[in-house]
Amino acid sequence: MIGADAVVKCLEKEGVTTLFGYPGVAICPFFNSILNTKIESILVRSEQNAAHAASGYARVTGKAGVCVATSGPGATNLITGIATAYADSIPLICITGQVDSKLLGSDVFQEADITGAAESFVKYSYLVKDAVDIPRVMKEAFHIAQTGRKGPVLIDIPIDVQNKTIPSFRYPESVNMRTYKPTVKGHAVQIRKVGKELEKAHKPLILAGGGVILSGASSQLCDFSHKYNIPVVSTMMGIGAMSSSDDMYYGMIGNNGRISANKAMQESDLLIVIGARIADRAVSSPDLVAKDTVLIHIDVDPAEIGKNVGPTIPIVGDIKHIFADLAKESITCDFSPWCKTLDGYRNAEKPRKKPGKGYVDPAVFVRTLSEMMDDMAVYVADVGQNQMWSCMYYVAKSGKFLTSGGMGTMGYSIPAAIGAKKADKKLQVVAVCGDGSFQMSMNELATMAENGIDVKVIVFNNGYLGLVREYQHNTYNKNYSMVSLGRYPDISKIAEAYDMPYIKLSDNKGMEDTIGQFLKIKGRAIMEVMLDPMDCVKDVRITK
Repeated sequence: MIGADAVVKCLEKEGVTTLFGYPGVAICPFFNSILNTKIESILVRSEQNAAHAASGYARVTGKAGVCVATSGPGATNLITGIATAYADSIPLICITGQVDSKLLGSDVFQEADITGAAESFVKYSYLVKDAVDIPRVMKEAFHIAQTGRKGPVLIDIPIDVQNKTIPSFRYPESVNMRTYKPTVKGHAVQIRKVGKELEKAHKPLILAGGGVILSGASSQLCDFSHKYNIPVVSTMMGIGAMSSSDDMYYGMIGNNGRISANKAMQESDLLIVIGARIADRAVSSPDLVAKDTVLIHIDVDPAEIGKNVGPTIPIVGDIKHIFADLAKESITCDFSPWCKTLDGYRNAEKPRKKPGKGYVDPAVFVRTLSEMMDDMAVYVADVGQNQMWSCMYYVAKSGKFLTSGGMGTMGYSIPAAIGAKKADKKLQVVAVCGDGSFQMSMNELATMAENGIDVKVIVFNNGYLGLVREYQHNTYNKNYSMVSLGRYPDISKIAEAYDMPYIKLSDNKGMEDTIGQFLKIKGRAIMEVMLDPMDCVKDVRITK
């Protein structure tokens, strides 16, 4: 077989059934070889969206998503999608074609040093110079992407390497990399210290990050919380780790989080941070947390522990394994008074019921939509005001909440929803975006149509890049610059162009009936939701 055949054979050995990509001459040997397999290749309309779709696929399956692009601009277009996955620790295998290895460094047509360009945004990268190395490289790449702190791995393969004949093929059964040994089990002494600190605490709190979900430890988190009556809040990436209806869950923290969750953070005397980096978006002043609080930081990546806040007790390891060890500890504690205090904070919060006249209230809409979606549904939020409203008012059940948290990449929701739906066609998948982010990836409606991918798309339309307009409103005294989107496009005609049913919601009247009608449509559909152009995220809630 040739090198391209070997790459495809490796994907089969790893159980890959779907990949997302965009061809070009430098990657044509690979796409020719894949015709001889059962692996489904989804042609996206932009390389960046191949990475986003692979990300959505990975976040639903728990396995590495695969995206493929050609050399030069194909590879560089992939970088934003790779960076988005890297920021949120999503496992990806990113395969790029490259010019003939003999021509590397001579600035030939469509040559780009993609391993160098993407260095800041990958967990590891390979430039394959010998086709014989392909089985080893592929095995290592999947291992690196899916273990420890998960993330994207880039494999750049020159066209001559793809075409080179190899004498035999043997896929390694295991990986033994001397320089890569991720820690799984937490240190026993540190874990015992957690129990001792809990027995001394009066107001403990768990902060759950995206690592809880990536580790598959959501049920263990719930069990631990309920066993010891410890309240839980989450970061944006931790949304969905616990059901919104769980009495022990108090919502998302941060500048746009729930008041009750932020009060819990401020008043806690023991904070257990699990799978979160404690970055500025969640905790604007990390030093305030460390000053008055015993901080326990649990993360699989030792580089994250102490990066922003110095922990009292650091624990490196896989969260699922650490919860198993914590469950063996004998801990005596009662935090009922603390929970009662937080219940009071939570009960005082109510979403507003008075939107601008003739517009939809986004808070009420998100809550109603997510309540009406299937229990196992996937809600994919884009970036902007729509993301903030989604994070604040999404009702988590047993499904998944996907968004671009660390990088905040606009245009993420539609391709990620495509990947999520391909991961499990039985799941109800809804992409929620603003009119700005919609225009960044609406070309992928063609990908949905051509491949029969039944995603529901909701567009919040306020005619602005809303979150930037809101920032300019508050910071520059209503001096708006480069934020007006005007009247175009006509979304009803966009829906017609892609043969999608179209529904428009202009105010709160009949909201439940309209959403119900939308969700019952078989196949793809678009709903346009009209919002007050001057609506602000900060105005969407009141406190009694």
